[in-house]
Amino acid sequence: MESDQIYAAVKEHYSQSALRSDQRAGYRRTVAQSFGYTEEELGGVPDQSNLGLSCGNPLAIAGLQEGETVIDIGSGAGFDVFLASKKVGATGRAIGVDMNKDMLALAEKNKTRSGITHANVSFVESRITAIRALDDGIADCVVSNCVVNLVPEAEKQRVFDEMFRLLRPGGGRLAVSDILARKPLPRALRAGAAAYVGCVAGASLVGAYEGYLERAGFKDVLFQDAHHDLNIYRDAPSYVNGSRDQPDERVSCCEPRDNNAEEVKAACCTPPSRQDGNGLNPDEQALDLGEVDLNEFLASYKIYAVKP
Repeated sequence: MESDQIYAAVKEHYSQSALRSDQRAGYRRTVAQSFGYTEEELGGVPDQSNLGLSCGNPLAIAGLQEGETVIDIGSGAGFDVFLASKKVGATGRAIGVDMNKDMLALAEKNKTRSGITHANVSFVESRITAIRALDDGIADCVVSNCVVNLVPEAEKQRVFDEMFRLLRPGGGRLAVSDILARKPLPRALRAGAAAYVGCVAGASLVGAYEGYLERAGFKDVLFQDAHHDLNIYRDAPSYVNGSRDQPDERVSCCEPRDNNAEEVKAACCTPPSRQDGNGLNPDEQALDLGEVDLNEFLASYKIYAVKP
């Protein structure tokens, strides 16, 4: 897939997630808990800030302190931003960056719902490859949660360069949760938009990720396999408006469950075998993600690094 196709698919998929933020409360909570968030954390932020899109909890390794500035790269509906704001307090700053207008609108609504009265929470609209609205060296810590894998491979280095630029020199910290590939992915698994918005096709090998960090200038880089079950996205019970679906029913981007709204087909719904530029031969078929054991190919990693 070309970069423009990937961005379009990601934008459509995550817009739909934002617009359906009042659905599947049980699913969203189950996913978050599976990746390390506590009941206390989930109960302390607006419910619709957690959309069940995490692959870890980067704040658990960020070491945030009162008065610090933290930037969340790919902040979505504000989940980690609101949690971070509690750690840095009224004298600190928590800044979210996202390219999706629907996500940003939801984040602002969640900010109002949260009852935040101090000005330490803000959101910036930008692609994470070039965040021109933010100055160099303003952050004590940069965090990101399952977002870098959504960036086209040809542009990933720019993300790490931006993270490095935003951090203060002499100890600025990077704390990332991301999905990485255990081994090179089969071409049939990489094919199609569904695999990209599902955080599969864009997953880098650990060695490639290390290279991005090294070239950006980071030191003291640490990688740890969190050993989370990535099949939770598929296997967690789905809830719609507080009611549990039947066990064999799953909510997907292709099957909106809101019967009161016009059904919108997300970009990820295009049959993989018919998508242009997926690299498959005419007689090859992209793998159905619902039938793949994701843990065989992928892992959720904790990544920590320092700007010298």
